[in-house]
Amino acid sequence: MEGYVTAHEMAAKWNLTTRRVQKMCSDGIIPGVTKFGNVWVVPENSEKPVDRRVTTGAYRNWRKKKEE
Repeated sequence: MEGYVTAHEMAAKWNLTTRRVQKMCSDGIIPGVTKFGNVWVVPENSEKPVDRRVTTGAYRNWRKKKEE
């Protein structure tokens, strides 16, 4: 399909895993994505979205901290 690339190709371009790009597609983080059969396709000119996952460890063991 003209103007679209697969999630696998976009993952290589953005230096992410294919699964991460697929998850972004299913969550609606990447605008303009479409699913053809079982393959996500992303517009070629899409920009890499900001990764909003917490990586600082600020929420690590939060249940234990609350009890103390």
